[in-house]
Amino acid sequence: MALNFAYSRVQTDGPSYRPVYEAIVGSEHEKLGDVGIWGAFFGLFGLGSNELILVTTGDIANVDTRIGTITSVKRVDTLYLEPTVRPTDYEPRIKEGLYVFRFFDVRNSDVDEIARLSKTAWETFEVSDTYQAIPQALFCEQDRSSEFGKMLLCTWYDGLNSWQISRTPAPEATENFRARAKLTLNATPYATRLIVA
Repeated sequence: MALNFAYSRVQTDGPSYRPVYEAIVGSEHEKLGDVGIWGAFFGLFGLGSNELILVTTGDIANVDTRIGTITSVKRVDTLYLEPTVRPTDYEPRIKEGLYVFRFFDVRNSDVDEIARLSKTAWETFEVSDTYQAIPQALFCEQDRSSEFGKMLLCTWYDGLNSWQISRTPAPEATENFRARAKLTLNATPYATRLIVA
């Protein structure tokens, strides 16, 4: 059975994301229905202080509408996704640290090759002694019927220093990442941290 994920960028009508996050995981959680939360993230770079990223799983049909009913939610932009090579289950993210979400504009015909190149690159990328990094997910859009689409990579780092050092990974990983870059039309990253209680 295919795994279903939704990436929602949620904007609040106040100065901080926190009240909306607390409503989502607390008093108004029932409004989301039968969905799981893979992770909730606040921005370091690329998101406003009144925004959060919410990645939901399971019964995600119209989850953007459901999120929109949460008190103080001003806007919701949602992308419906399925994993390529990771993740293989719905287990929520719990590891504190830096999570970088990187969107790729791609041709949908290249999705499988991009996933293959990524998986091969990770064999050396995530075992480095000079930085700590673990790719968490590589998603594609559920609907791949059009020529162009988006992929979403989520990678965990123990901090910004590891992210910076990992820009020059092992040669084997670099070769695969360069091949992947040739298949991507554009890339946009967002640096976030996991929201914890």
